[in-house]
Amino acid sequence: MENIFEKIRKQLIDVTDEKYLEFNRSLVPGDNSTMLGVRVPRLREFAKSMARENGLEYVNAVKEQEKQGKVYHEELLLHGMIIGYMKCSLDERKKLLDDFVPVIDSWAVCDSSCMTYKFMKKDMDLWFEYLMKYLDSTQEYELRFAIVSLLDYFVTENYIERVLRILGDVKHEAYYVKMAVAWAVSVCYVKFPELTWDLLAGNQLDDITHQKSIQKIRESFRVSKEEKERLNTLRRSKTG
Repeated sequence: MENIFEKIRKQLIDVTDEKYLEFNRSLVPGDNSTMLGVRVPRLREFAKSMARENGLEYVNAVKEQEKQGKVYHEELLLHGMIIGYMKCSLDERKKLLDDFVPVIDSWAVCDSSCMTYKFMKKDMDLWFEYLMKYLDSTQEYELRFAIVSLLDYFVTENYIERVLRILGDVKHEAYYVKMAVAWAVSVCYVKFPELTWDLLAGNQLDDITHQKSIQKIRESFRVSKEEKERLNTLRRSKTG
């Protein structure tokens, strides 16, 4: 009898897109042979439907395959997205995340999954505290998961000062951690420019993250020409 993992894999293969596969392989590092080429909106449709019907069954099945290294990129994305769409208790949700976060293997899986975690807008103190353990991680994508979750849900008046302190304290050499911090700083600047200016002017970020943060802010249409010129004065002459 065909199990749920095999059933969903066949459905994913049926909706692959060769042009998208080629494009996606150019964006996502790592073993591109694990990609099928299913567009993210279609994956979200799958995840929402499964979350209503058999999400936990699929998550448990895909976890077993992950242990054996036998999953496609899209199956890992489904795993992450379903967690966001499922109805479950806080403890159950935390357990699902604890199982998923360590298997994140790319910025795409991280960021697309985090976008579904709108449950963090509720019980914000609880989820803010939950993210702290991943901010202490030495693993690239565990740390990125925490940073992206912060920029998605906690750049608010109540949390901005804590978020900026966290961003200033992140010390990690991994590229996708540095880029997550720079992205988060740019989001903070758009909403809280003066507080974020203080972070940048305080020279708390490493050279690469500092320069990339300014670049990302200057690329925003929500930042005035005058502010962009002002930000140029904070650029460093050398990068590491």
